[in-house]
Amino acid sequence: MRLSRRVSWFLVAFGVWSWCIWITFVKNLWADGSGLAFDHGHPTAYFWVHLLLAVVSFLLGTAIGVLGLRGLRALRNGTSDRPAASA
Repeated sequence: MRLSRRVSWFLVAFGVWSWCIWITFVKNLWADGSGLAFDHGHPTAYFWVHLLLAVVSFLLGTAIGVLGLRGLRALRNGTSDRPAASA
């Protein structure tokens, strides 16, 4: 399958966006002083659930960004995943 340049850049931007948003979220989660994330210094279920969401989002953002980079590289090299047509 061949991705267009526009779609490839969108996927790369989504991957970068995902990392920026979730890094900020994890920093805020770690520094939480409201008692939701930590109860007397110990992580709560709220903390673990949201940390799991962040980790999954990091992984998905990375995978999506890599797909976009591979699409851009294929466009630059003029290659695709389709087999060459036989004569």
